[in-house]
Amino acid sequence: MPVLQTVVKRERNKTYYRVLHLPIWLWVFWILPGPLTYDLFTRGPRRWNWIWLGIVFVVCAWRGWRGRLPGVEPKPYIRRFGEPTPNLLYRRVCYTAAWIDLLAPWGLNLIGLLVAAFTGRWRLAWLYAWLYWPLALLVVAATLLEWTPRARRSTVNEGEERAWFYVAIWTVVPAQILAWAGWRLGAWAGLAAAPLLALRLGGFLLSSAVIFGLGVRGWLPRTARYIAAE
Repeated sequence: MPVLQTVVKRERNKTYYRVLHLPIWLWVFWILPGPLTYDLFTRGPRRWNWIWLGIVFVVCAWRGWRGRLPGVEPKPYIRRFGEPTPNLLYRRVCYTAAWIDLLAPWGLNLIGLLVAAFTGRWRLAWLYAWLYWPLALLVVAATLLEWTPRARRSTVNEGEERAWFYVAIWTVVPAQILAWAGWRLGAWAGLAAAPLLALRLGGFLLSSAVIFGLGVRGWLPRTARYIAAE
């Protein structure tokens, strides 16, 4: 593990850099209500999806205009890995929401695939209805206990925590896409339930394991971990 002290040399964030970060946080908060998002992907956009999107758009546009979203700030907030800078409240809230988006759906899809593979019953709608918010509250509790990377009160370990955040993104997103593609493929091709469930579960687990391993080794973009020299 390299011992480095990375310095951000730019004095201000470029306009395109700030603008490109805004849709990221729009997406993070739009899909935050898991049961509503589950309905979106299974039934298509409905009235409440559009209402929630409108609310999120207004709030994120306002916060982005004021430079109060991660990456949308006028100038870099973290200039040097290892500096014990206070982590601002909006950053803690945003990264907590992002971790909920990553961990809760991934965990529920894994449970749903395991249940379906062993019982033949698809219970994902029930899981989202009853378990999504308890899982989200666990992430919030982890933030309050100073366990959630990038959502702690200090940015002192940002060089490592940023890497783990991107490891999670790289691990979760492809697995979720594979699970969704398997579902759509089965509906389109009329594949038998049991082989399809085994295929979806295997692809989900294999993708998660392989990409997580690559991320831990630091072989994926933004997954290199930096420990600042004291």
